[in-house]
Amino acid sequence: MVSEETPASLAGQVTSKDPAVGLQAVVALRRLLEELERLHVDNARDRGWTWQSIATALQISRQSVHEKHAGRRKATGKES
Repeated sequence: MVSEETPASLAGQVTSKDPAVGLQAVVALRRLLEELERLHVDNARDRGWTWQSIATALQISRQSVHEKHAGRRKATGKES
């Protein structure tokens, strides 16, 4: 198991020769990226960015970003 999940420690673990360590680091990095995306999408929406502007910044389709985040935002009262 990855003992310390800071970005710096994960960066070192992904280069490990031990597949268990490397793959666990990949999972932790994936979770970190998802959390960062949620944080920054919320920040952008709270500042008035359109779904299209966010999608362009993330280099994905407007439909993808809306599908992924709009429901969560509505459920938490951040989106009407």
